[in-house]
Amino acid sequence: MELNKAQLKYLRKLSHKEKPLFQLGKLGLTDVFIEQIDAALEKRELIKFVILQNSDEDLEDVSSEIAERTNATIVQTIGNTAILYREALKDKHQKISQEVHNLV
Repeated sequence: MELNKAQLKYLRKLSHKEKPLFQLGKLGLTDVFIEQIDAALEKRELIKFVILQNSDEDLEDVSSEIAERTNATIVQTIGNTAILYREALKDKHQKISQEVHNLV
């Protein structure tokens, strides 16, 4: 999903108060980690994750791979933190996406 500048700005604003849900450590990027992010995106639509200092992974590479495998959009990457967005499939979880669609 392509987001315009207003939508990205809105999502960055929302994510500012959110705490990171996941931490990627020395085990690196695993299928279980991606499955957990996928499930969280379905429920929350907007999530943050961080890469810990003991990880050898690069934030840009990891966030791109996760976004590709979960059909998510990278909202922003700062330092060791990435913010991902994906519209939920179930209507009851589509709170953020309704606001995002109004910004078109």
